[in-house]
Amino acid sequence: MINIRLETERLLLRPFQMGDEAAVLEFSSNPEVNRYTGDPIIDTLTETVALIENVWLSDYSKYGYGRFAVIHKIDEKIIGFCGVKYLPELEGTDLGYRFLPAYWGKGIATEACQVMVNDAFQRLQIEKIHAFVEPDNNASTKVLEKVGFQFDKKAPYPKETNPVLWYSLLKTDYERQ
Repeated sequence: MINIRLETERLLLRPFQMGDEAAVLEFSSNPEVNRYTGDPIIDTLTETVALIENVWLSDYSKYGYGRFAVIHKIDEKIIGFCGVKYLPELEGTDLGYRFLPAYWGKGIATEACQVMVNDAFQRLQIEKIHAFVEPDNNASTKVLEKVGFQFDKKAPYPKETNPVLWYSLLKTDYERQ
């Protein structure tokens, strides 16, 4: 288990842990949160436990990093996730995030992504980060651009048929910002 905490003015970001199931269920079962993800809705505590154990905790163990819980300091509530994840099918790292709708449009995604990208480049020494966005998800496109990601192409993700927008950010470009 990795033991790191990242902080911004409004947010605390930390690895997921057992005990986060109810909070994860709240955002993972929300159709609005999952509208642009392509992932199935998770609507039981059993599925939530499996997500935490078999995805997030497994990623920390296997790769040394993964998605983090995002805690809104004012309400001390897990409001979603943000972080980098290793994608074996690309042999690369991806930035991803999801938040409860009540926290949209407040700069939270940008704030969380900035601290996670900085950590990925500085602590983890990752050289390139990918990000994938559904073409209709204008809000996520804006977040990525604010953080410094550049559009690469519109193409299907491996083994999928619908095209998505591919973005990337190189460590060297990030350091020049």
